[in-house]
Amino acid sequence: MPRLWPSTEMKSAADMTYPIERLGMPGADDIPQKLRRTLALVLAGGRGSRLKALTDWHAKPAIPFGGKFRIIDFTLSNCINSGIRRIGVLTQYKAHSLIQHIQRGWGFLRGEFNEFIELLPAQQRTEGGNWYRGTADAVFQNLDIIRAHSPDYVLILAGDHVYKMDYGRMLANHVTQDAAVTVACIEVPVDKASGFGVMGVDGDNRIVRFEEKPAKPDPIPGRPGLALASMGIYVFNAQLLYDLLERDADLIGSHHDFGKDVIPSLIGEVKLVAHRFQDSCVMDGGAEEAYWRDVGTLDAYWEANVDLCRVTPALNLYDDNWPIWTSQAQSPPAKFVFDSEDRRGMAVDSLVAGGCVVSGATVRRSMLFTNVRVNSYCVIEDSVVLPNVDVGRHARIRRAIVDTGCVIPPGLVVGEDPVLDAQRFLQTESGITLVTRRMLDDLEI
Repeated sequence: MPRLWPSTEMKSAADMTYPIERLGMPGADDIPQKLRRTLALVLAGGRGSRLKALTDWHAKPAIPFGGKFRIIDFTLSNCINSGIRRIGVLTQYKAHSLIQHIQRGWGFLRGEFNEFIELLPAQQRTEGGNWYRGTADAVFQNLDIIRAHSPDYVLILAGDHVYKMDYGRMLANHVTQDAAVTVACIEVPVDKASGFGVMGVDGDNRIVRFEEKPAKPDPIPGRPGLALASMGIYVFNAQLLYDLLERDADLIGSHHDFGKDVIPSLIGEVKLVAHRFQDSCVMDGGAEEAYWRDVGTLDAYWEANVDLCRVTPALNLYDDNWPIWTSQAQSPPAKFVFDSEDRRGMAVDSLVAGGCVVSGATVRRSMLFTNVRVNSYCVIEDSVVLPNVDVGRHARIRRAIVDTGCVIPPGLVVGEDPVLDAQRFLQTESGITLVTRRMLDDLEI
């Protein structure tokens, strides 16, 4: 049974204070009260098909990340750490593991203080009996629930990105700018911007253009190599949001999507403001970048996990001032056994979660999630090994992702012969190999 955080470690909304010096904005004195009147909605219903077999049975936000977390933990932790404790999580695709994780790991909020995390699965609440047809439709189908909470502001979030962000700063920017809608944005290389909603802004950061996934993104004026991309994070004045969603629901031909339909329709109609991610990103003193990752491909997922094994990774998981909360499994400490020259249990430049046993094997630049056993004479390098994996003796695994519950046969070699790996497993263009239980079952050994 996973352990819930002790309530003594968490302040209730009634006791919560928000340090105004964190904002540095005039007129932001009442932001703590506005945070209490904000409802966050986390869109967590997507499959994440670019992660291939990793999402065959789990929604992308439920995929493990960082040794002990799930991807959605970063968005939910940002809410808690920012002072937002009224949260709805909208689920749809194969949501059982995601729902189970939230029920077990996020049950510490206090309903008597009007703080909560509500699960809002697709349940055909509106006329027509549709499942969620897009991001805007997902919110529209829950308008009765949203209205019942009487928020002044609604914060729309994606549940499938990895980053640390103070949403209080974004809300303060929204309030002080007297905006109707605020869109969080990040600077990305122009050659990668086609996967985003790309916006143009004037000198006051008012959005004057917005195009979803353009073939030829417009660069930032004066910075030809960069474009300003939407992060899929929005603050809406609540009543405006209700009106927009009701209008969009009746539009023939609409995708019922915030990026494709709702936001572009507002250009010139209301005050639409861009909020730069670097203004609210939670960074350590020595950080070199405003860290945000879409881990939606196997290559990006592998790279972001392995990057955490560096001496000084771009994302700091050890920040006590901005902790990442999760479901804490009841696991014993990691264990390393045997110390002879040919049989030494060791891990170097690696993250090893609780419950792992490295028995006379070598692990380098790799991440082992909970309850992984690596048996004698094995070598694992530059790999991501998900929970409950057993690696048989003399196996060698390099530049791979090993899915949950795999039992690696003794002597299996992965990552040394790309032609053979492509025949047996799934291999990305950059040479990362995905190994799953079904693929192992199909092996002829």
